[in-house]
This record gives sequence, C-alpha cells and structure tokens, in this order.
Amino acid sequence: MNDLLIDGLPPTEADLRYQALVNYGAYTSFRIEDGGVRGLDLHLARLEASALELFGLPVGKDRLRHLIRTAVADRRDAWLRVSLFAPDILPRSPSAEVTPKVQTWISPPPPPLATSVRAQVRTYVRTDAHIKHTAIFPLISARRLARQAGFDDVLFADADGLISEGATWNVGFLSSDTVVWPEAPMLDGVAQTLIRAGLSTVGLRSAIRPIRLADLAAFDAAFLCNSATPACPITAIGDHAFAVDPDRIERLQTAWASNPVQVI
Repeated sequence: MNDLLIDGLPPTEADLRYQALVNYGAYTSFRIEDGGVRGLDLHLARLEASALELFGLPVGKDRLRHLIRTAVADRRDAWLRVSLFAPDILPRSPSAEVTPKVQTWISPPPPPLATSVRAQVRTYVRTDAHIKHTAIFPLISARRLARQAGFDDVLFADADGLISEGATWNVGFLSSDTVVWPEAPMLDGVAQTLIRAGLSTVGLRSAIRPIRLADLAAFDAAFLCNSATPACPITAIGDHAFAVDPDRIERLQTAWASNPVQVI
C-alpha cells in the first residue's frame, strides 16, 4: 500500500515539486481508531471551510470521505494527515479559483506530545489563525527556540499579553470546576471542541474569555490538548508554576473519550 496518495492515486513528480516549492495550503490530521475517527465531522468541516477560503471551491464531504477510506484501506489503527493544495495557484498568479487536490499521508499513530510540559511564552499571533494552514515555519522555529532555552514547548500571546494557543495545541485553564478557554485569534481545535462537548459528563463546566499573562495566578492548573494528546498538564508557563491535578486531567481525557468514534 502507498502511504502517500494524491486524489487517491500515487503522487506525480509535478505535484510533489509544486508542494516543495509553494507553501500554500491547509490540512488536518487525526487518529484512526478501530477504523473510525473521533470528531470526523469536525475535521471534514475544517477541510471544507479551508477549501472555500483558500481556493474558492469546496472539495465535497463525500469525496473527502472516499479519499480517506482509500488511504486507510484495511488499517484499524493509524494516523492520517489530509492536506489541500492547488498547483494552479502560484506566487505570481495566485488568483485561480479551483477545487483543491487532496493529499493523504498515513503513518503509525504518534505518541502524545508529552506527559507534562513547561511552556515558554513568545509574542506571536499566527497569520489567519483560524486556519490550520501549512505555513508552519514560525511554529517550528518557536518550539526549537523554546527547547534551546530549557523549556518543552511554546505558548503564544500577543503584544498585550493576550494568550491564544501553543505551537500545535490549544490551551485550557482550570478554575475549580470550570475549564476556561482563551478568547483570542486562534485555531479552534478538534480536541478542544470534543473536550468541551464532553465536560458535562465528568462534572465540569466550560467558559471562554480573554486570558492574559497577568491572569495566570487566578487559575488552579493548565493543560494542553490536540488530536494526539487529549489532555496533558502544563506545569509552568514562563516563570509561573502550576500544580498538577491528575484527577482533573483524567476527567478531561474522559470528556474527550466520551465522543464516539465516527464511521468513515
């Protein structure tokens, strides 16, 4: 089986050359569990919204499902990245409106990001932060610099200290029985959405409001989440340390897991 497909077929040299030279596109990635996907509807909606905004035309959810099924084949447990790109869009002629091509890349499931994280704060807001786009140089660079400085990862805030998101994850804060999510330009993560949907099943509530670096002392704990890491404690943000609460981290993971695996 070919791990890399474009529109369900082995990639052509022209398509690979385009992607090596032009960094314009969007993607989503997720775990295949028992042949299905937790939050599949959210991933499909993300791809369709990105297709319309970046390329002017949708792919179609039925076609996306077909291409995902083709990539997964008979695998029951795997990791899949679904990317959108369009060779008609070039740096000197970017105006084409076209249905994007769909690239799928399947691999073994990655481990969670970590079991605990110390995050360095960097002043940065992603361009078009609501899109999971392929322009990830600043994210890799920020994470690299954070690790060189002795941290595990990086958390972004704007020039006024408004917290948004991590390099490849969303952040949540705990205040008693409430999970507080930042209100800022950021990617609305699928794992974040799934946790929010399941919080009532584990006796927790959800709130969204602006959170600044100056507000950190108001929270009991902090955590990160993404599709590979349903909930991981953050033990420090910059110089501010957080206690680890294993019970509430477990409840957050249970909230995420309360969402059913959806058939592709």
